[in-house]
Amino acid sequence: MFLTISTTGTHERPATDLGFLLHKHPDKAQTFSTSHGTAHVLYPEASAERCTAALLLEIDPVALVRRGKGKGRGGAPDAALAQYVNDRPYAASSLLAVALSTVFKSALRGVCAARPERAAEPLPLRIEVPAVPARGGAELVRALFGPLGWTTVDVRPVVLDETFPAWGDSRYVQLVLEGELRLVDALRQLYVLLPVLDDAKHYWVAPDEVEKLLRAGEGWLAGHPERQLITNRYLNRRWSLTREATERLELVRLAEADDIGVEAIDNAVDDPAPDDDTDTAEKTEKAEKTEKTVPLADQRREAILTALRDAGAASVLDLGCGQGQLVQALLKDVRFSKVVGVDVSVRALTVAARRLKTERMSERQAERVALIQGSLTYTDKRLKGYDAAVLSEVIEHLDLPRLPALEYAVFGTARPATVVVTTPNVEYNVRWETLPAGHVRHRDHRFEWTRAEFRAWADAVAARHGYAVRYVPVGPDDPEVGPPTQMGVFTMAATDTNKHTKKKEAKAA
Repeated sequence: MFLTISTTGTHERPATDLGFLLHKHPDKAQTFSTSHGTAHVLYPEASAERCTAALLLEIDPVALVRRGKGKGRGGAPDAALAQYVNDRPYAASSLLAVALSTVFKSALRGVCAARPERAAEPLPLRIEVPAVPARGGAELVRALFGPLGWTTVDVRPVVLDETFPAWGDSRYVQLVLEGELRLVDALRQLYVLLPVLDDAKHYWVAPDEVEKLLRAGEGWLAGHPERQLITNRYLNRRWSLTREATERLELVRLAEADDIGVEAIDNAVDDPAPDDDTDTAEKTEKAEKTEKTVPLADQRREAILTALRDAGAASVLDLGCGQGQLVQALLKDVRFSKVVGVDVSVRALTVAARRLKTERMSERQAERVALIQGSLTYTDKRLKGYDAAVLSEVIEHLDLPRLPALEYAVFGTARPATVVVTTPNVEYNVRWETLPAGHVRHRDHRFEWTRAEFRAWADAVAARHGYAVRYVPVGPDDPEVGPPTQMGVFTMAATDTNKHTKKKEAKAA
Protein backbone atom coordinates (compact mmCIF):
# COMPACT_ATOMS: atom_id res chain seq x y z
CA MET A 1 0.00 0.00 0.00
CA PHE A 2 1.26 3.42 -0.92
CA LEU A 3 0.17 6.98 -0.17
CA THR A 4 1.86 10.34 -0.74
CA ILE A 5 1.17 13.74 0.82
CA SER A 6 2.62 16.79 -0.93
CA THR A 7 2.59 20.51 -0.25
CA THR A 8 4.20 23.63 -1.67
CA GLY A 9 5.75 26.64 0.04
CA THR A 10 8.13 29.57 -0.11
CA HIS A 11 11.43 30.40 1.55
CA GLU A 12 9.51 32.34 4.22
CA ARG A 13 7.06 29.49 4.77
CA PRO A 14 8.94 26.41 3.53
CA ALA A 15 7.14 23.30 2.36
CA THR A 16 9.45 21.25 4.56
CA ASP A 17 7.31 22.35 7.51
CA LEU A 18 5.34 19.25 6.51
CA GLY A 19 8.00 17.29 8.37
CA PHE A 20 7.21 19.15 11.58
CA LEU A 21 3.47 18.58 11.14
CA LEU A 22 3.91 14.86 10.52
CA HIS A 23 6.61 14.58 13.21
CA LYS A 24 8.85 12.81 10.68
CA HIS A 25 12.17 14.36 9.61
CA PRO A 26 12.57 14.81 5.81
CA ASP A 27 16.24 13.78 5.95
CA LYS A 28 15.46 10.35 7.34
CA ALA A 29 13.78 7.20 6.10
CA GLN A 30 12.00 5.73 9.08
CA THR A 31 10.51 2.30 9.70
CA PHE A 32 7.69 1.45 12.10
CA SER A 33 6.26 -1.86 13.18
CA THR A 34 2.48 -2.07 13.00
CA SER A 35 0.14 -4.85 14.05
CA HIS A 36 -0.19 -6.00 10.43
CA GLY A 37 3.19 -5.34 8.86
CA THR A 38 5.91 -2.75 8.47
CA ALA A 39 5.37 0.91 7.64
CA HIS A 40 8.03 3.07 6.00
CA VAL A 41 7.99 6.88 5.90
CA LEU A 42 10.30 8.62 3.43
CA TYR A 43 10.50 11.87 1.52
CA PRO A 44 11.05 11.55 -2.27
CA GLU A 45 11.46 15.34 -2.40
CA ALA A 46 12.03 17.95 0.29
CA SER A 47 12.74 21.57 -0.58
CA ALA A 48 11.38 24.93 0.46
CA GLU A 49 9.22 25.02 -2.68
CA ARG A 50 7.84 21.46 -2.59
CA CYS A 51 7.83 18.60 -0.11
CA THR A 52 6.37 15.10 -0.42
CA ALA A 53 6.00 12.52 2.34
CA ALA A 54 5.33 8.92 1.35
CA LEU A 55 3.85 6.15 3.47
CA LEU A 56 4.62 2.63 2.28
CA LEU A 57 2.93 -0.22 4.14
CA GLU A 58 4.19 -3.76 3.71
CA ILE A 59 1.58 -6.29 4.78
CA ASP A 60 2.41 -9.83 5.85
CA PRO A 61 -0.72 -11.72 4.65
CA VAL A 62 0.37 -14.98 6.27
CA ALA A 63 0.83 -13.37 9.68
CA LEU A 64 -2.48 -11.56 9.23
CA VAL A 65 -4.33 -14.83 8.68
CA ARG A 66 -2.60 -16.56 11.56
CA ARG A 67 -3.34 -13.67 13.91
CA GLY A 68 -7.01 -13.75 12.90
CA LYS A 69 -7.11 -17.57 13.13
CA GLY A 70 -9.12 -17.75 9.96
CA LYS A 71 -11.74 -15.24 11.09
CA GLY A 72 -12.86 -12.08 9.42
CA ARG A 73 -12.45 -11.08 5.83
CA GLY A 74 -11.55 -14.03 3.61
CA GLY A 75 -11.95 -16.50 6.47
CA ALA A 76 -14.65 -18.71 4.93
CA PRO A 77 -13.66 -22.39 4.53
CA ASP A 78 -14.10 -22.21 0.74
CA ALA A 79 -11.79 -19.19 0.51
CA ALA A 80 -8.61 -20.68 1.95
CA LEU A 81 -6.48 -19.52 -0.99
CA ALA A 82 -7.96 -16.02 -0.84
CA GLN A 83 -6.58 -15.69 2.67
CA TYR A 84 -3.06 -15.68 1.23
CA VAL A 85 -3.57 -14.38 -2.33
CA ASN A 86 -5.53 -11.13 -2.13
CA ASP A 87 -5.32 -7.36 -2.54
CA ARG A 88 -4.27 -6.57 1.03
CA PRO A 89 -0.63 -5.74 0.26
CA TYR A 90 -1.60 -3.28 -2.48
CA ALA A 91 -5.04 -1.70 -2.06
CA ALA A 92 -5.57 1.11 0.46
CA SER A 93 -8.04 -0.26 3.00
CA SER A 94 -8.62 -0.27 6.75
CA LEU A 95 -5.07 -1.64 7.10
CA LEU A 96 -3.69 1.63 5.74
CA ALA A 97 -6.08 3.59 7.95
CA VAL A 98 -4.67 1.83 11.02
CA ALA A 99 -1.13 2.54 9.82
CA LEU A 100 -2.01 6.24 9.47
CA SER A 101 -3.21 6.33 13.08
CA THR A 102 -0.08 4.51 14.24
CA VAL A 103 2.59 6.39 12.28
CA PHE A 104 0.98 9.84 12.23
CA LYS A 105 -0.66 9.70 15.64
CA SER A 106 0.25 13.24 16.70
CA ALA A 107 -0.65 14.69 13.30
CA LEU A 108 -4.11 13.08 13.55
CA ARG A 109 -4.61 14.94 16.80
CA GLY A 110 -3.51 18.21 15.20
CA VAL A 111 -0.62 18.55 17.66
CA CYS A 112 2.59 20.32 16.61
CA ALA A 113 4.55 22.10 19.34
CA ALA A 114 7.25 23.27 16.90
CA ARG A 115 4.85 24.83 14.35
CA PRO A 116 1.45 25.30 16.06
CA GLU A 117 0.42 28.08 13.70
CA ARG A 118 1.04 25.86 10.65
CA ALA A 119 -0.97 23.02 12.16
CA ALA A 120 -3.94 25.34 12.65
CA GLU A 121 -4.03 26.77 9.12
CA PRO A 122 -4.90 25.27 5.72
CA LEU A 123 -2.06 24.10 3.51
CA PRO A 124 -1.97 23.53 -0.26
CA LEU A 125 -2.15 19.73 -0.23
CA ARG A 126 -1.99 17.03 -2.86
CA ILE A 127 -2.70 13.46 -1.75
CA GLU A 128 -2.25 10.52 -4.08
CA VAL A 129 -3.34 6.94 -3.48
CA PRO A 130 -2.57 4.69 -6.48
CA ALA A 131 -4.99 1.87 -5.62
CA VAL A 132 -8.19 2.35 -3.64
CA PRO A 133 -10.87 -0.36 -3.54
CA ALA A 134 -14.14 1.46 -4.20
CA ARG A 135 -17.35 -0.49 -3.75
CA GLY A 136 -19.66 1.99 -5.40
CA GLY A 137 -17.27 3.14 -8.09
CA ALA A 138 -15.83 6.51 -8.96
CA GLU A 139 -19.14 8.30 -8.34
CA LEU A 140 -19.16 7.23 -4.70
CA VAL A 141 -15.56 8.41 -4.24
CA ARG A 142 -16.54 11.84 -5.56
CA ALA A 143 -19.66 11.88 -3.38
CA LEU A 144 -17.57 11.17 -0.28
CA PHE A 145 -14.65 13.56 -0.86
CA GLY A 146 -16.42 16.23 -2.91
CA PRO A 147 -18.24 17.98 -0.02
CA LEU A 148 -15.10 18.14 2.15
CA GLY A 149 -13.41 21.20 0.68
CA TRP A 150 -11.17 19.63 -1.98
CA THR A 151 -10.96 21.69 -5.16
CA THR A 152 -9.98 18.61 -7.17
CA VAL A 153 -11.15 15.02 -6.65
CA ASP A 154 -9.55 13.14 -9.52
CA VAL A 155 -10.80 9.55 -9.66
CA ARG A 156 -9.59 7.25 -12.42
CA PRO A 157 -10.84 3.66 -12.61
CA VAL A 158 -8.15 0.99 -12.93
CA VAL A 159 -8.84 -1.34 -15.84
CA LEU A 160 -8.79 -5.07 -15.22
CA ASP A 161 -6.22 -5.66 -17.93
CA GLU A 162 -4.92 -3.06 -20.39
CA THR A 163 -4.33 -5.85 -22.90
CA PHE A 164 -8.05 -6.70 -22.87
CA PRO A 165 -9.95 -3.41 -22.58
CA ALA A 166 -13.24 -5.22 -23.25
CA TRP A 167 -12.99 -6.72 -19.77
CA GLY A 168 -13.78 -3.28 -18.38
CA ASP A 169 -12.75 -1.63 -15.15
CA SER A 170 -11.82 -3.24 -11.86
CA ARG A 171 -13.26 -2.14 -8.52
CA TYR A 172 -10.08 -0.13 -7.88
CA VAL A 173 -9.45 3.54 -8.61
CA GLN A 174 -6.50 5.90 -8.59
CA LEU A 175 -7.30 8.81 -6.30
CA VAL A 176 -5.78 12.29 -6.34
CA LEU A 177 -7.02 15.00 -3.96
CA GLU A 178 -5.98 18.64 -4.24
CA GLY A 179 -7.04 21.62 -2.18
CA GLU A 180 -6.28 23.85 0.77
CA LEU A 181 -7.09 22.02 4.00
CA ARG A 182 -5.57 21.61 7.40
CA LEU A 183 -3.37 18.53 7.43
CA VAL A 184 -5.24 17.10 10.43
CA ASP A 185 -8.56 17.30 8.54
CA ALA A 186 -7.12 15.57 5.47
CA LEU A 187 -5.67 12.72 7.55
CA ARG A 188 -8.89 12.24 9.50
CA GLN A 189 -10.91 12.08 6.30
CA LEU A 190 -8.62 9.38 4.91
CA TYR A 191 -8.71 7.48 8.21
CA VAL A 192 -12.51 7.23 8.01
CA LEU A 193 -13.19 7.04 4.29
CA LEU A 194 -10.61 4.48 3.15
CA PRO A 195 -12.35 1.66 5.09
CA VAL A 196 -15.71 3.06 3.97
CA LEU A 197 -14.76 2.80 0.29
CA ASP A 198 -13.45 -0.73 0.78
CA ASP A 199 -16.67 -1.53 2.68
CA ALA A 200 -14.81 -3.95 4.93
CA LYS A 201 -12.64 -4.01 8.02
CA HIS A 202 -9.91 -6.48 8.76
CA TYR A 203 -10.68 -6.54 12.48
CA TRP A 204 -13.66 -6.99 14.76
CA VAL A 205 -15.65 -3.76 15.15
CA ALA A 206 -16.05 -3.17 18.89
CA PRO A 207 -18.12 -0.45 20.62
CA ASP A 208 -15.05 1.80 20.92
CA GLU A 209 -15.15 2.24 17.14
CA VAL A 210 -18.00 4.73 17.66
CA GLU A 211 -15.67 7.00 19.63
CA LYS A 212 -12.97 6.64 16.97
CA LEU A 213 -15.45 7.61 14.27
CA LEU A 214 -16.70 10.65 16.18
CA ARG A 215 -13.17 11.85 16.95
CA ALA A 216 -11.98 11.49 13.38
CA GLY A 217 -15.23 12.91 11.99
CA GLU A 218 -15.17 16.03 14.15
CA GLY A 219 -15.94 19.11 12.12
CA TRP A 220 -17.01 17.39 8.90
CA LEU A 221 -18.97 14.15 9.37
CA ALA A 222 -22.08 15.49 11.14
CA GLY A 223 -23.05 17.62 8.14
CA HIS A 224 -21.88 15.28 5.38
CA PRO A 225 -24.60 14.38 2.83
CA GLU A 226 -23.50 10.73 2.93
CA ARG A 227 -23.29 10.59 6.72
CA GLN A 228 -25.54 7.54 7.03
CA LEU A 229 -23.60 5.51 4.46
CA ILE A 230 -20.28 6.47 6.03
CA THR A 231 -21.46 5.54 9.52
CA ASN A 232 -23.01 2.27 8.39
CA ARG A 233 -19.98 1.09 6.46
CA TYR A 234 -17.37 2.30 8.94
CA LEU A 235 -19.08 0.36 11.72
CA ASN A 236 -19.36 -2.73 9.55
CA ARG A 237 -23.17 -2.52 9.49
CA ARG A 238 -23.46 -3.28 13.19
CA TRP A 239 -26.95 -1.92 13.78
CA SER A 240 -26.64 -0.99 17.44
CA LEU A 241 -23.35 0.88 16.93
CA THR A 242 -24.64 2.63 13.82
CA ARG A 243 -27.72 3.84 15.68
CA GLU A 244 -25.62 5.18 18.57
CA ALA A 245 -23.25 6.99 16.22
CA THR A 246 -26.13 8.41 14.14
CA GLU A 247 -27.87 9.81 17.21
CA ARG A 248 -24.72 11.43 18.53
CA LEU A 249 -23.85 12.89 15.13
CA GLU A 250 -27.35 14.33 14.85
CA LEU A 251 -26.79 16.10 18.16
CA VAL A 252 -23.55 17.54 16.81
CA ARG A 253 -25.30 18.70 13.63
CA LEU A 254 -28.09 20.40 15.55
CA ALA A 255 -25.61 22.04 17.92
CA GLU A 256 -23.57 23.37 14.99
CA ALA A 257 -26.73 24.66 13.29
CA ASP A 258 -27.73 26.55 16.44
CA ASP A 259 -24.13 27.58 17.22
CA ILE A 260 -24.26 26.13 20.73
CA GLY A 261 -22.53 23.30 22.54
CA VAL A 262 -23.76 19.71 22.41
CA GLU A 263 -24.14 19.67 26.19
CA ALA A 264 -26.62 22.55 25.91
CA ILE A 265 -28.86 20.41 23.70
CA ASP A 266 -28.46 17.05 25.38
CA ASN A 267 -29.69 18.35 28.73
CA ALA A 268 -33.16 16.85 29.08
CA VAL A 269 -31.85 14.54 31.82
CA ASP A 270 -30.78 16.53 34.86
CA ASP A 271 -27.49 15.76 36.51
CA PRO A 272 -27.89 14.76 40.15
CA ALA A 273 -28.67 17.90 42.15
CA PRO A 274 -25.86 18.99 44.46
CA ASP A 275 -26.29 18.97 48.21
CA ASP A 276 -27.02 22.67 48.17
CA ASP A 277 -30.08 24.35 49.62
CA THR A 278 -29.92 26.97 46.87
CA ASP A 279 -30.64 24.53 44.02
CA THR A 280 -33.79 26.09 42.56
CA ALA A 281 -34.92 23.11 40.49
CA GLU A 282 -34.66 20.72 43.42
CA LYS A 283 -36.54 23.07 45.74
CA THR A 284 -39.36 23.63 43.30
CA GLU A 285 -39.75 19.92 42.67
CA LYS A 286 -40.02 19.35 46.43
CA ALA A 287 -42.56 22.15 46.65
CA GLU A 288 -44.68 20.58 43.92
CA LYS A 289 -44.64 17.21 45.63
CA THR A 290 -45.51 18.56 49.06
CA GLU A 291 -48.79 20.06 47.89
CA LYS A 292 -51.67 18.62 49.90
CA THR A 293 -53.28 17.42 46.67
CA VAL A 294 -51.87 15.08 44.02
CA PRO A 295 -48.34 16.08 42.87
CA LEU A 296 -48.45 18.77 40.20
CA ALA A 297 -46.68 16.57 37.63
CA ASP A 298 -49.44 13.96 37.99
CA GLN A 299 -52.15 16.60 37.74
CA ARG A 300 -50.52 17.94 34.61
CA ARG A 301 -50.40 14.51 32.94
CA GLU A 302 -54.02 13.81 33.85
CA ALA A 303 -55.12 17.16 32.41
CA ILE A 304 -53.27 16.38 29.17
CA LEU A 305 -54.80 12.90 28.95
CA THR A 306 -58.28 14.35 29.50
CA ALA A 307 -57.76 16.91 26.73
CA LEU A 308 -56.58 14.21 24.33
CA ARG A 309 -59.49 11.90 25.16
CA ASP A 310 -61.97 14.75 24.71
CA ALA A 311 -60.42 15.43 21.29
CA GLY A 312 -60.81 11.77 20.28
CA ALA A 313 -57.14 11.48 19.41
CA ALA A 314 -55.79 8.03 18.60
CA SER A 315 -52.27 8.89 17.45
CA VAL A 316 -50.26 11.24 19.65
CA LEU A 317 -46.87 12.96 19.45
CA ASP A 318 -45.15 13.79 22.74
CA LEU A 319 -42.82 16.54 21.56
CA GLY A 320 -39.95 17.00 23.98
CA CYS A 321 -40.83 13.74 25.69
CA GLY A 322 -37.87 13.86 28.08
CA GLN A 323 -37.65 10.69 30.13
CA GLY A 324 -40.95 9.28 28.84
CA GLN A 325 -43.36 9.77 31.76
CA LEU A 326 -46.20 11.00 29.53
CA VAL A 327 -45.50 8.36 26.89
CA GLN A 328 -45.80 5.73 29.60
CA ALA A 329 -49.13 7.17 30.76
CA LEU A 330 -50.48 7.28 27.20
CA LEU A 331 -49.60 3.64 26.59
CA LYS A 332 -51.70 2.59 29.58
CA ASP A 333 -54.82 3.82 27.76
CA VAL A 334 -55.78 1.56 24.83
CA ARG A 335 -57.57 4.47 23.15
CA PHE A 336 -54.19 5.75 22.06
CA SER A 337 -53.17 3.35 19.30
CA LYS A 338 -49.92 5.10 18.35
CA VAL A 339 -47.66 7.10 20.67
CA VAL A 340 -44.42 8.70 19.48
CA GLY A 341 -41.97 10.35 21.84
CA VAL A 342 -39.64 12.92 20.27
CA ASP A 343 -36.64 14.50 21.96
CA VAL A 344 -33.34 15.96 20.88
CA SER A 345 -31.53 14.43 23.85
CA VAL A 346 -30.03 10.97 23.34
CA ARG A 347 -29.69 10.54 27.10
CA ALA A 348 -33.38 11.31 27.64
CA LEU A 349 -34.45 8.83 24.98
CA THR A 350 -32.21 6.17 26.53
CA VAL A 351 -33.83 6.74 29.93
CA ALA A 352 -37.29 6.70 28.31
CA ALA A 353 -36.56 3.37 26.61
CA ARG A 354 -35.51 1.89 29.95
CA ARG A 355 -38.61 3.27 31.64
CA LEU A 356 -40.89 1.77 28.99
CA LYS A 357 -38.92 -1.50 28.88
CA THR A 358 -39.04 -1.39 25.09
CA GLU A 359 -36.74 -4.38 24.74
CA ARG A 360 -39.17 -6.58 26.67
CA MET A 361 -42.41 -5.31 25.13
CA SER A 362 -44.76 -7.66 23.34
CA GLU A 363 -44.88 -7.28 19.59
CA ARG A 364 -48.33 -5.69 19.71
CA GLN A 365 -47.29 -3.17 22.36
CA ALA A 366 -44.05 -2.36 20.55
CA GLU A 367 -46.06 -1.44 17.44
CA ARG A 368 -47.89 1.24 19.46
CA VAL A 369 -44.82 3.18 20.53
CA ALA A 370 -41.76 4.79 18.97
CA LEU A 371 -38.99 6.99 20.36
CA ILE A 372 -37.25 9.19 17.81
CA GLN A 373 -34.58 11.85 17.99
CA GLY A 374 -35.37 15.22 16.52
CA SER A 375 -35.27 18.96 17.12
CA LEU A 376 -38.58 20.75 17.50
CA THR A 377 -37.23 23.87 15.83
CA TYR A 378 -36.80 22.11 12.48
CA THR A 379 -39.51 20.78 10.18
CA ASP A 380 -39.66 17.00 10.17
CA LYS A 381 -41.80 14.97 7.78
CA ARG A 382 -41.89 12.14 10.32
CA LEU A 383 -44.21 14.25 12.49
CA LYS A 384 -46.97 14.66 9.91
CA GLY A 385 -50.28 12.81 9.99
CA TYR A 386 -50.92 12.54 13.75
CA ASP A 387 -54.17 13.37 15.50
CA ALA A 388 -52.58 15.29 18.34
CA ALA A 389 -49.30 16.67 19.65
CA VAL A 390 -48.28 17.59 23.18
CA LEU A 391 -45.75 20.22 24.22
CA SER A 392 -45.65 19.64 27.96
CA GLU A 393 -43.28 22.00 29.81
CA VAL A 394 -41.24 22.46 26.63
CA ILE A 395 -41.55 25.98 25.25
CA GLU A 396 -39.96 27.61 28.30
CA HIS A 397 -36.74 25.68 27.61
CA LEU A 398 -36.26 27.51 24.29
CA ASP A 399 -34.76 30.92 23.79
CA LEU A 400 -37.52 33.32 22.77
CA PRO A 401 -36.04 33.94 19.28
CA ARG A 402 -36.39 30.17 18.62
CA LEU A 403 -40.13 30.03 19.37
CA PRO A 404 -41.22 31.07 15.85
CA ALA A 405 -39.25 28.12 14.44
CA LEU A 406 -41.02 25.71 16.82
CA GLU A 407 -44.35 27.32 15.98
CA TYR A 408 -43.84 26.79 12.26
CA ALA A 409 -42.56 23.22 12.68
CA VAL A 410 -45.54 22.14 14.81
CA PHE A 411 -48.48 24.33 13.79
CA GLY A 412 -47.41 25.20 10.26
CA THR A 413 -45.90 21.93 9.00
CA ALA A 414 -46.85 18.94 11.20
CA ARG A 415 -50.38 20.37 11.73
CA PRO A 416 -52.01 17.84 14.05
CA ALA A 417 -55.74 18.41 14.63
CA THR A 418 -55.11 19.04 18.34
CA VAL A 419 -52.09 20.57 20.09
CA VAL A 420 -51.81 20.68 23.87
CA VAL A 421 -49.30 23.13 25.37
CA THR A 422 -48.48 23.45 29.06
CA THR A 423 -46.08 25.92 30.65
CA PRO A 424 -45.44 27.33 34.14
CA ASN A 425 -47.44 30.31 35.35
CA VAL A 426 -44.81 32.66 36.74
CA GLU A 427 -47.40 34.52 38.83
CA TYR A 428 -47.86 31.43 41.00
CA ASN A 429 -44.19 31.29 41.98
CA VAL A 430 -44.79 33.56 44.97
CA ARG A 431 -46.83 30.76 46.56
CA TRP A 432 -43.71 28.61 46.98
CA GLU A 433 -41.70 29.83 49.93
CA THR A 434 -38.73 27.69 48.92
CA LEU A 435 -38.41 29.42 45.54
CA PRO A 436 -36.29 32.59 45.90
CA ALA A 437 -37.84 35.77 44.53
CA GLY A 438 -36.91 36.42 40.93
CA HIS A 439 -35.88 32.81 40.27
CA VAL A 440 -37.43 30.52 37.68
CA ARG A 441 -38.53 26.99 38.61
CA HIS A 442 -35.82 25.18 36.70
CA ARG A 443 -32.29 26.31 35.95
CA ASP A 444 -32.77 25.58 32.23
CA HIS A 445 -35.93 27.71 31.85
CA ARG A 446 -35.21 30.61 29.50
CA PHE A 447 -38.43 32.39 30.49
CA GLU A 448 -41.65 31.88 32.46
CA TRP A 449 -44.81 33.69 31.36
CA THR A 450 -47.69 35.34 33.14
CA ARG A 451 -51.18 34.23 32.15
CA ALA A 452 -51.58 37.30 29.96
CA GLU A 453 -48.28 36.68 28.17
CA PHE A 454 -49.09 33.05 27.50
CA ARG A 455 -52.55 33.91 26.16
CA ALA A 456 -51.17 36.64 23.92
CA TRP A 457 -48.70 34.19 22.39
CA ALA A 458 -51.22 31.35 22.05
CA ASP A 459 -53.94 33.58 20.53
CA ALA A 460 -51.47 34.86 17.92
CA VAL A 461 -50.29 31.34 17.05
CA ALA A 462 -53.88 30.10 16.71
CA ALA A 463 -54.83 33.02 14.47
CA ARG A 464 -51.82 32.55 12.19
CA HIS A 465 -52.35 28.84 11.61
CA GLY A 466 -56.11 28.31 11.64
CA TYR A 467 -56.66 26.98 15.16
CA ALA A 468 -58.98 27.87 18.02
CA VAL A 469 -57.52 27.79 21.53
CA ARG A 470 -59.08 27.35 24.97
CA TYR A 471 -57.31 27.66 28.30
CA VAL A 472 -57.41 25.16 31.15
CA PRO A 473 -55.95 25.72 34.64
CA VAL A 474 -53.83 22.87 36.00
CA GLY A 475 -53.39 22.54 39.75
CA PRO A 476 -55.02 24.66 42.49
CA ASP A 477 -56.47 27.78 40.87
CA ASP A 478 -55.51 30.58 43.24
CA PRO A 479 -57.97 33.52 43.03
CA GLU A 480 -55.11 36.04 43.01
CA VAL A 481 -52.26 34.46 41.05
CA GLY A 482 -53.98 31.66 39.13
CA PRO A 483 -52.88 28.00 38.77
CA PRO A 484 -49.25 26.77 38.93
CA THR A 485 -49.48 25.43 35.37
CA GLN A 486 -51.35 26.98 32.46
CA MET A 487 -52.53 24.84 29.57
CA GLY A 488 -53.69 25.80 26.11
CA VAL A 489 -55.63 23.32 23.96
CA PHE A 490 -55.43 24.21 20.26
CA THR A 491 -58.06 22.75 17.96
CA MET A 492 -57.81 22.99 14.19
CA ALA A 493 -60.60 24.92 12.46
CA ALA A 494 -63.39 22.78 11.01
CA THR A 495 -62.40 23.26 7.35
CA ASP A 496 -58.80 22.33 8.06
CA THR A 497 -59.92 19.38 10.17
CA ASN A 498 -61.90 17.98 7.23
CA LYS A 499 -58.83 18.28 5.01
CA HIS A 500 -56.75 16.59 7.71
CA THR A 501 -59.26 13.72 7.97
CA LYS A 502 -59.42 13.24 4.21
CA LYS A 503 -55.64 13.08 3.98
CA LYS A 504 -55.54 10.43 6.71
CA GLU A 505 -58.26 8.40 5.00
CA ALA A 506 -56.49 8.64 1.65
CA LYS A 507 -53.21 7.57 3.25
CA ALA A 508 -54.92 4.63 4.97
CA ALA A 509 -56.59 3.60 1.71
